[in-house]
Amino acid sequence: MQHKKLEKLFASFEKQRIAVIGDVMLDRYIFGDVSRISPEAPVPVIDVSEYGVRLGGAANVAMNIHSVGGDALLFGVIGKDDDGAKLVAEMTAQRFSPDFLVTDSMRPTTSKTRVIAQNHHIVRIDSETRKPISAETERHLFDRLRHHITELDAIIFEDYNKGVLTKSLIKRVIALARKHDVPVTVDPKRDNFFEYQHCTVFKPNLKEISDAFGQKFSNTDEDATRACELLHKKIKSKYVVLTRSERGATVYNGKAHHIPSVALEVADVSGAGDTVIAILTMGLAAGLDILDAAQIANFAAGIVCGEVGAVAVDKQRLFEFCAEHDSLAARR
Repeated sequence: MQHKKLEKLFASFEKQRIAVIGDVMLDRYIFGDVSRISPEAPVPVIDVSEYGVRLGGAANVAMNIHSVGGDALLFGVIGKDDDGAKLVAEMTAQRFSPDFLVTDSMRPTTSKTRVIAQNHHIVRIDSETRKPISAETERHLFDRLRHHITELDAIIFEDYNKGVLTKSLIKRVIALARKHDVPVTVDPKRDNFFEYQHCTVFKPNLKEISDAFGQKFSNTDEDATRACELLHKKIKSKYVVLTRSERGATVYNGKAHHIPSVALEVADVSGAGDTVIAILTMGLAAGLDILDAAQIANFAAGIVCGEVGAVAVDKQRLFEFCAEHDSLAARR
């Protein structure tokens, strides 16, 4: 892509208004060093050097949109608790609005605490419920989204099977989006896998698609193509984007296109899927075709895999990475 076209594309990101609906999370991090084993049990002792909080799950998707200049509207559910307050504070600190979140005093805010020593993930501690949200909470969430539907350039479903995306909410949101001609992209999990009928883009990974169909798909181009064909027929999405770890991704638009991985030194794959769906959606909303949008999303995933923990992609670094590789121009 010519430099001026690339500049125009990245400038257009600031015009995009994207709704993210799904399971928001607070990610807590404890960083430290391991120098000895506990005398009490055969476990490492962590000498803590730093504590941190970041936005996770659907909130990390929204953060990726925000970080490249888009306007992210985050629709999710938090509890009336300390973790919920911290999540709202972190969103405010990052300068995007928590106003579209619904607070449910009967549910805890989903949080994940990761202990990391010498860049190695030692343990993760989860605090959550997987029960479906109440009918009242679902109604509040849908009404807030419906109120803003005419302002949106796309909607992202970010599903972690924590109970926010119920089957009825998924169907209602997709019907609303189709009525207003708003593209819908999906980052799925197993429980609701086949519920996203007639979405625009469906983006599973290889394990998720294998689990859903109850058969093992190997990480070959042939199996990836077969999996995409089956899924495309099953859910009737316009496109399928199958992420394949070190093998990159396969994009299916009636024909399979295989995009190689461009990962830098891999430190942590946490949040890479969040980055892919965010940047893919931004690219489509900005007018890119599915192949170019998937390629830029692939670049973004390669960048964030070099970081420890879930982080949003840096806009300037992504721009430089796209300009350096210039692989979009080669296809045009």
